[in-house]
Amino acid sequence: MRIDIITVLPELLRSPFAASIMKRAQTKGHLELYVHNLRDFSDDKHRNVDDYQYGGGAGMVMSVGPISKAIENLQAERDYDEIIYMTPDGAILDQNSCNQLSLAKNIIILCGHYKGVDQRIRDLYITKEISIGSYVLSGGELAAAIVVDAVVRLIPGVLNDETSALTDSFQDGLLAPPVYTRPPEFNGLKVPDVLLGGNPKEVEAWREEQALLRTRERRPDLLGD
Repeated sequence: MRIDIITVLPELLRSPFAASIMKRAQTKGHLELYVHNLRDFSDDKHRNVDDYQYGGGAGMVMSVGPISKAIENLQAERDYDEIIYMTPDGAILDQNSCNQLSLAKNIIILCGHYKGVDQRIRDLYITKEISIGSYVLSGGELAAAIVVDAVVRLIPGVLNDETSALTDSFQDGLLAPPVYTRPPEFNGLKVPDVLLGGNPKEVEAWREEQALLRTRERRPDLLGD
């Protein structure tokens, strides 16, 4: 998978992809990641990429020109499955959308900033708008990093144990059950006997029951009616 991120603050995106699973994904060749500084596409001598709002109001708006130039330069080199805009008023990111995006070959992610982008960019280029929650960040960079992490870990070969992602929370519409490791007792709290009994069917039944109980208690909205 190739992911191109367009941002006014590329320095914010260096650390999230320089370690752990995201670094291994790039080293193994499963991920090509490129971060593009939007200011490099500005025709302004001061490299400005924003301007005042028509109609007045507080806050600047990301200009059409630099974004259009950045996207079209990338499109001239290859076809993109999705051009994503990170914005608080987008569709809330969920596991199903991550699963779908993990099947893509090439993705562009545009990070919003200031009061957002000129609406014409959204009308002309954007194929998917994503939010990571009902709150506002200083920019879309951290949100973009979350999307990349959530999607790339699903690509076959990225995780050492590919079955791990299949048992994560939300994959089956439920939260994951409690997990334990050694020692079998700590500060008076014991690991459930069923996990020590060595019966795979009983363990699986316990995990399913616990996943349902945890979901009912913490996220009943996932269970619907």
